[in-house]
Amino acid sequence: MRILSENTILNVHAPSVVRRVVSIAAGLFLGITLSLTSVHANRPAAAVVSETHVPAAQLQPATLAQAKKPYQWHQVGLASWYGPQFQGKETANGETFNMNDLTCAHRSLPLGTWVKVTNLHTRKWIVVRVNDRGPVPETRVVDLSSEAAHMLGMRQRGVTRVRLDVIDPQQVVEIARLERIHIAHQAAEAAQNEPGD
Repeated sequence: MRILSENTILNVHAPSVVRRVVSIAAGLFLGITLSLTSVHANRPAAAVVSETHVPAAQLQPATLAQAKKPYQWHQVGLASWYGPQFQGKETANGETFNMNDLTCAHRSLPLGTWVKVTNLHTRKWIVVRVNDRGPVPETRVVDLSSEAAHMLGMRQRGVTRVRLDVIDPQQVVEIARLERIHIAHQAAEAAQNEPGD
């Protein structure tokens, strides 16, 4: 039986794989946390968009300044995705676009904002970071990276109805730290289950 340290385990994985796994797990953990806390939250009416009373065509991009509490901001509308045709091109914040990262393009949210994206057809959700501007069609509220669209199960459809919720960046950091520990434990268990040398 081999016992590996957390650092040894994490160094075995390619940085992009670790980053993707951490993003996925961070999103899952954060969603559970948000679901539990939203049960008791008193949300001001101005920060809530009602799907039954506001048609998607009438939804306008919002900014964090419009909400009294920034982490209560949300938006409902259509999401699309972009991928290979933009791979390697520069994003609005100066990063190189990687269609395999969990990122998105939004018209007005500050670059670097973390957003929970929920597919309203399947209820699947993920956490992405705003690093670009878009989408171009006025009928859509967000453009997701190819990987984010794949994880939401919307790549085949191309466009789907979603809900965007801004989340506290401190929660994202804590989730990533906890997920790093979780990944290390999983790798250690997998190493123990492999036939010995």
